[in-house]
Amino acid sequence: MGAIRLDDLPHYTYDDYKNWDGEWELIYGVAYAMSPAPMIEHQTISSNIAWQLKELFGDCQVCQPLLPVDWKIAEDTVVQPDNLVICHKPTHPAYLTKAPKIIFEILSKSTANKDTNLKFKLYESEGVAYYIIVNPQDKVAKVYELKEGKYIKVCDATDEAIDFEIAECQKSISFDFAKIW
Repeated sequence: MGAIRLDDLPHYTYDDYKNWDGEWELIYGVAYAMSPAPMIEHQTISSNIAWQLKELFGDCQVCQPLLPVDWKIAEDTVVQPDNLVICHKPTHPAYLTKAPKIIFEILSKSTANKDTNLKFKLYESEGVAYYIIVNPQDKVAKVYELKEGKYIKVCDATDEAIDFEIAECQKSISFDFAKIW
């Protein structure tokens, strides 16, 4: 028997993904289980992010904050960011097809490597303007902004307010990281 080749491994598509039970993500044809369900701390932080985003974007007619929804990037890549803001009208009722403006991913032991490496590169290549990686354990959020196709680290936020320029709303929003913990 020889070594396993990549061609020998399963390569899943959206048609496979949409029939699976439970929560999954599909990245470059590889299935990632989203279980167990997020811990209470994770959900508390996500709720606090969602609440603040709703307050900040409440008067914008173009942008809207969302909780996890499918973002179908390609036939073999579907992700569900923890919190996101879109500044476009979705063209499909079941999933997004265009990059969100802002994505928050909340780290857990089971997702940390995927969020800080694989999704970082994926979101960068797809043109997500702001990517925020929230680490509940250290109570720090790494804020990245896309500049000339590459993520540039803005800061490590703990208890400060960070401004995000949102052209579609014709304003800057000030997100207060002290309110998410």
